[in-house]
Amino acid sequence: MRVAVVGATGFQGGAVARLLTERDHRVRTLSRRPEGDRPPLPGVSCATGDLGDAEAVRQLFTGATHAAVVMPLVYEAKRVRAYARNVAEAAVEAGVRRLVYNANTRVPRSATDVAAFETRRIAEEVLRESGVPLVVLRPPVYLDNLFSPWNGPALVNDGVLAYPLPADVPAAWLSHRDLARAVYAALTVDGVEGRTYDIGGVRALTGDELADAFGRGLGRTVRYRALAPHIFEQGLAQAVGPVAAAGVAGIYHYMAAGHEPLLMAGDDGLSARVLSVTPTPADEWVSRQPWQIWANDPEEQDAQTLT
Repeated sequence: MRVAVVGATGFQGGAVARLLTERDHRVRTLSRRPEGDRPPLPGVSCATGDLGDAEAVRQLFTGATHAAVVMPLVYEAKRVRAYARNVAEAAVEAGVRRLVYNANTRVPRSATDVAAFETRRIAEEVLRESGVPLVVLRPPVYLDNLFSPWNGPALVNDGVLAYPLPADVPAAWLSHRDLARAVYAALTVDGVEGRTYDIGGVRALTGDELADAFGRGLGRTVRYRALAPHIFEQGLAQAVGPVAAAGVAGIYHYMAAGHEPLLMAGDDGLSARVLSVTPTPADEWVSRQPWQIWANDPEEQDAQTLT
């Protein structure tokens, strides 16, 4: 395949691009960042450009046989519609055989006032209406969010797992790697075009169940603490800016208000079975991560660096 990957310089799109190149497919992407500011993507051809530039998007798709798309952290409806339209027109013109759109979140059945949901719904509708052969994936929340400077030290040193979901809300946590495997399957498996899949982990876990899984993976006691969404938003703003942080946090404000408590719970593994993907159990995923980098003990950190 020759795959146009929209979002390859981000976490989810990057995982997809890496998997594609590992399997010897040609990958091309587009980034607003100057070359020196982009994350390393071995084997990926990257041009400088913006999704708002129709000609840049057209060039990205020229010669592509397939496409994998995730939208950037933009939550303005007009801009997202324009991005999706540019992608759709370029994909149709290029004769793309299949486009997989990662909504990067579950999407409620009914309209809401949450931009993080509604802009992703807009993008999905634009792509579907274009007639491009389409598969939509709607993942819940990512395990990789927890392997971060915001969560790692508290987990390793204090046994505290803090996240802005209510403790009793079940979520089908998924890793970036397993998301990439699902995208790959959606690009290649027969009979899935036109379908939407609520891909998720092996089973949905409440906060306490997730903490138990982390405890097994880390070999220590871990307790779950529901983080207030506004606190989460403040911390995220330091990394991605206040506008993007507000967009992302809208999902957690929605969940904290008690709307659709099963939204992130998945479909009992149906999507994974159709796509022939077996997501990694949370405790197994935890056990594979180098958590020692967050340890307070300098000697332990040094040993981890050397290994």
